[in-house]
Amino acid sequence: MRLTWIVAAVIGFSSQAYAGLEQDLALCAAQGDKLDRLLCYDKLAAGVAKPGRQAPKAAAAQAQPSASAAPAATAVTTTAEAEFGIHRKPVELDVDKLYLEIASVQKDLYGSLTLNFTNGQVWKQVETRHYKLKAGDTVFIEKGALGSFLLGSDDRNATIRVKRLK
Repeated sequence: MRLTWIVAAVIGFSSQAYAGLEQDLALCAAQGDKLDRLLCYDKLAAGVAKPGRQAPKAAAAQAQPSASAAPAATAVTTTAEAEFGIHRKPVELDVDKLYLEIASVQKDLYGSLTLNFTNGQVWKQVETRHYKLKAGDTVFIEKGALGSFLLGSDDRNATIRVKRLK
């Protein structure tokens, strides 16, 4: 009889702990900002690893950024042209095609091109196809499939895949 009560108590406590964890996860999932959501999940993981876990509302409150921190993060103003092609930036851009003038062209040992543009951007060819370019040419770079970028010119019907280095 005593064993039955112990088993029932263990099942009851574990189901309540599981329900509390589900509520905590739901609070984290409701976070709109990616960084806030990640911080909330990290706090939950740290609380699960330690015996004294935080209350769900306290973890969610700590994950919320302060009102003074938000303007500082958005105070940095960037232009769409300067951020085009950089994958590490979580900025949504509305530029799909960008026209640039080539300042210089270098070839590596494998024949891949490294292009320096007049605006300071540096792009590198990521495939081995031959594509002839020279300084002073005006080319476009447009978004391709799966986050890739294509370089081409209006007078040719061919493009090459490129990635931004700088």
